[in-house]
Amino acid sequence: MAQLDVRQVEELEEKYDSGLQFREIGPWLVKFTFLFSVFFAAYHYVTAGTGVPVDYWHMGFHMSGVIILVFILYPMIKRGGGRQLHANTWWRFSNVPIWDWLLILAGVSSSLYVGITWYEIDFELLGWRFFLAEQVLRQGDPAFIDVVFGTVLIVVLLEAVRRTLGIVVPIIILLFTTYAVFGQYMPLMILKHPGINWAQYINNMYFPAEGIYGVTLWIVSTVVFHFVLFGVLAQRMGLGQFFVDIATVMAGRYTGGLAKVSVVSSAFFGTISGSSIANTVSTGSLTIPNMKRMGYPGHLAGGVEAASSAGGQITPPIMGAAAFVMAEFLEVPYTTIVLAAMVPAAMHYVGVLSIVHFKAKRLGLKGLPAEEIPRLLAVLKRGWPTALPLAALIYVLFSGYSPHMAAFWGITTALAVGLVNPMHRIGMRDILDGCVTGVRYALAVGAVCAAIGIVVGVVNSTGLGFRLGFMVTNGALAIGESLYSAFSWIPLVDFSVEGITLFVSLILIAVTCILMGAGLPTTALYIMLVTVAQPALANLGVPPLASHLFVLYYGVISEITPPVCASAYAAAGIAGANPFRTGVSAFTLGIAKLMVPMVFIYSPAMLIVIDDYFTWSAFLSTTLSCAVGIFMVATSVAGFFLVRMPVIIRWAMAFAGVLLVAPGIQSDLFALVFVAPVLFQQVMAWRKAKPVVSQNA
Repeated sequence: MAQLDVRQVEELEEKYDSGLQFREIGPWLVKFTFLFSVFFAAYHYVTAGTGVPVDYWHMGFHMSGVIILVFILYPMIKRGGGRQLHANTWWRFSNVPIWDWLLILAGVSSSLYVGITWYEIDFELLGWRFFLAEQVLRQGDPAFIDVVFGTVLIVVLLEAVRRTLGIVVPIIILLFTTYAVFGQYMPLMILKHPGINWAQYINNMYFPAEGIYGVTLWIVSTVVFHFVLFGVLAQRMGLGQFFVDIATVMAGRYTGGLAKVSVVSSAFFGTISGSSIANTVSTGSLTIPNMKRMGYPGHLAGGVEAASSAGGQITPPIMGAAAFVMAEFLEVPYTTIVLAAMVPAAMHYVGVLSIVHFKAKRLGLKGLPAEEIPRLLAVLKRGWPTALPLAALIYVLFSGYSPHMAAFWGITTALAVGLVNPMHRIGMRDILDGCVTGVRYALAVGAVCAAIGIVVGVVNSTGLGFRLGFMVTNGALAIGESLYSAFSWIPLVDFSVEGITLFVSLILIAVTCILMGAGLPTTALYIMLVTVAQPALANLGVPPLASHLFVLYYGVISEITPPVCASAYAAAGIAGANPFRTGVSAFTLGIAKLMVPMVFIYSPAMLIVIDDYFTWSAFLSTTLSCAVGIFMVATSVAGFFLVRMPVIIRWAMAFAGVLLVAPGIQSDLFALVFVAPVLFQQVMAWRKAKPVVSQNA
C-alpha cells in the first residue's frame, strides 16, 4: 500500500475546501503569518495545560487572532485574480489592500474592547474627561461607544465568515438580525414581538454571556481549536498511516477489500479529524486510486470514501468536536454523549459496509492479494507508538478532566512520540508546519462560531426557538389530521393523529437540517441547527439528548447530499469522476444515517444513557432489529443478496428492511411477511445458478 503524503493531502484539501483557499502574500507577510500562527497555537496549547485566562480576555484574544489571519489570508473576491500576487502600491502592502488592514484594526480593537472596558475607566486627557462605568453596570444600558464597537465587530465577523465560507451564513445571520430589530412588523402573529432597538440588540449580542461572547465562542476557543491542532499533529506523526495499515489488515483480504479498508480507516481517522473534507482527502488520496485499480468505478470509489468520511463526524470520541458543544448545551458529562453516540454510529458503518460488500459481490470484485496485505505484527511494531497520543487523550477525557486538558496531554504526547519515535520521526520544522496548518484549519470554524453566537443570542432574546417550534408542531398537526383521515381505514395498522404529527414534524425538521447544513463546518452547523430546531422537538416530548443527536445527524448528512456535498466533490476530484454522480453514490451508501435518527427518537433505549427509557430488552430488540433492517436495505441498494435481485424483489426487500428498522413488534411482523418471498426467490435463484457456476468452473 502507498504511503500518505502529508503535503499532497494538504494541497487536495485546499483545492476542495473553500475555507482553505488563501491568496498569495508577499515574503515579509509569509514570515509574519508563519510566526503569528505558531504563537497563536502555542498560546492555546500552554493555556490548555496551565489554565485559561478569564473568559472575556481569552475569547477576545482568540477572536483577534482569527480576524488578523482571515483578513491577511483571504481575499475579498476569490474569483479572477483575487488570489494572485500583485505589486505593492500606496494602498496595497504584501498583496493585502488597505481596507483589509483597516478591518483588522477595527476587528482586533472591538474584540479586545470588552476586556479593556470590563472595569471602570476614568481619566482626563488634554482637559477632556473620559468616564465609563464598569461593564456590569452598563448591562442593559450600553454606552454609545459600546454600541459603536459592537456594531463594528458584527460587521467584521460577517465579512470574515463571507470570505471563509461564502455568503449563505451571513445572509442567515442578517435575517435573524432583521427579525430581532423589526419583530413588530412580522406578517405572522406568532412571530411578532415588540422588537429590540439597536442599542439593546448590541447589548445582547456584544456583552458576554449571550451572543458573540457566549458558549459558541467559548467552546471553539477552548476545545475545538485544540482538537483541530491535535488532529493535524497526530496525522503528521504517523497516526493516519497506522489507521490505514490496521484497516488493511482487518478488511483487505475480504470481498471488496479496498472499499472496506476505506470504510474502516475513515472510521478510525474520523476520531481525530474535525472535518469531513479533511477525512476524505487524507484517507481517500490513498484508498480511492487503489479502489479504481482493483476495478471499482470512479463514482463508487469516491462515494465510498465520502460516505465513510462523513461518518467520522458522528463517531466517538471526538465527533468533529460537536460532542463537547453538546455536553455544554445539555450540561451533562462528555462521557454521556460518547456512550449515547456509539450504537447509532455503529449502525451507519453496518450500512456502509453491507452496501460495499454486496456491490462488490455484484461487480465480482475480490479482496487484495495476500502479498499486498501487511502483517499485523509488523504494522503494530512499526505503528503502535503513533497511537499513544490518541490513547492519552481518551484516557484523560474519561478520567473526568476538561476537554482542553485532554487535548493538552494528547498534543504533548504527540510531540514527545513524534520527536523520539525512530519509525516515524518528525523534526521541529514538521511541528511548526503542523501548528500553522492547524491554525489555518481553525480559521473558518473560528469565524463562523463567533458569528453564529448572534443566532443563538437572537433566539434566546426573542423566544424565536419556541415560536418556530410551535409553528412546526401546529403545521405538522394540520398535516397529521389530514393524513389520518386519508389512511385510518387501513386494517391492521394503528394510526393516530399524535403519531402522524410526530413523524411529519421529524421529516420537516430533518429536511430543514439538511438544507441549512450545506457547506458548514460540523461544530458551527450543530450550534445553529440545535438552536433553531431543538425547541420544536422538545414540544413533541422528545428527550433532549435524542433531539440534539437527531439534529446533528441530519445536519451532517448534508455533507453527502447533492447538489451541495463538499466531501463527495473532493472525493470525485481524487477519483476523476462526475461530482454529482459521486454525491448520489455517497448518499445511497450513507442511507443508514438517514434512518437511524428516526429509530432513537421513537426508541431512545438505543442511546443507552437515558434512564427513563433504557431497559435491556428494549435496547436489544431495537438495536438488533435496526441492524438487520439496515442490512436488508443495503442488499436492496446494492441489488444483490445471494444472487442479483430483480427490481420488484429489491423494492420488497427495501420495504421489509425499513419496517424492521422501525421500532416495534408489529412492524417487525410485517417485515417478515414482506421478506419471506424475497428469501424464497433468492434461494431458488441461487440453487438454479449453482450448477452453472460449478460447470463453468
